[in-house]
Amino acid sequence: MEYTKDLSIVISLFNEEESLPELVSWIEKVMLKEGFSYEILMIDDGSRDSSWSIVKSLAEKNTAIRGISFRRNYGKSAALFHGFKAAEGRVVVTMDADLQDSPEEIPEMYRMVVEEGYDIVSGWKKQRFDNKLTKNLPSKLYNATARRITGIKLHDMNCGLKAYRNEVVKNIEVYGEMHRYIPYLAKNAGFDKITEKPVQHQKRKYGKSKFGLERFVNGFLDLISLWFLSTFGKKPMHFFGFTGILMFITGAVLAVWVIAEKLIQQANGMAFRPVAEQPLFYLALVAVLLGFQLFLAGFICEMISRNSQERNHYNIKETL
Repeated sequence: MEYTKDLSIVISLFNEEESLPELVSWIEKVMLKEGFSYEILMIDDGSRDSSWSIVKSLAEKNTAIRGISFRRNYGKSAALFHGFKAAEGRVVVTMDADLQDSPEEIPEMYRMVVEEGYDIVSGWKKQRFDNKLTKNLPSKLYNATARRITGIKLHDMNCGLKAYRNEVVKNIEVYGEMHRYIPYLAKNAGFDKITEKPVQHQKRKYGKSKFGLERFVNGFLDLISLWFLSTFGKKPMHFFGFTGILMFITGAVLAVWVIAEKLIQQANGMAFRPVAEQPLFYLALVAVLLGFQLFLAGFICEMISRNSQERNHYNIKETL
């Protein structure tokens, strides 16, 4: 496939008016030094300051700069979705607009994708300048969990500085808050040549971090959702059906055991409690009903999955 440029640099921004001119100047110096043909795609995610005006001013000075402005704040995933859609470069690089990602890392990441054949090269900020308690510690916990669930050995999956082969970003759909798990989305799409590169982390020069407890908690919930959908999305009956049958059998066995115990005690003239007075009997009935409902839910989900437009959507690498 022919590409019009070597690099597409996708930058999602929200209220970054102070850092934009410096960031663009820095990128331009690196691109000029390395001789890359490039484009800078700046996605304004509903900024309330003068960020978009600055983007337009920068684009007038440099024709390599293109921009998209949202009417309101939709989130980073929406910005990356449109950035990936518009990217024309052989290698697509994502980075944040707050000057904490260094453009000096881009040439080596480009080389790793083009010459070493990686699908994704993810940045790894070994030395961070964020607050150790409120950001560094939660980040380590999050990344350890992500490695465990996804099977992708990255130390910093949420690092904004990444390089992708163009084919990767054209074959994944980033939505919701899934920008944190693009390597996992890519792996599920068949792009499993993923590595990381230690990168320099810059201290925040302007503004304040947008990281908070809500984003941390949402990150874990999104990870669980993505794992569940990627594992059982095509065959929901494998989860709901198995769980439902297990609960149904467990409840049925408990119910039979309670009734049998009562009958045996009654036949032998022993004291016994009526079945209707035993809590275990009602728990058994609940298990049977839940098991039936889960099985029915799996059946309905299976029918929906079979009628989905995506049921026969597969990424083809090459045809002869």
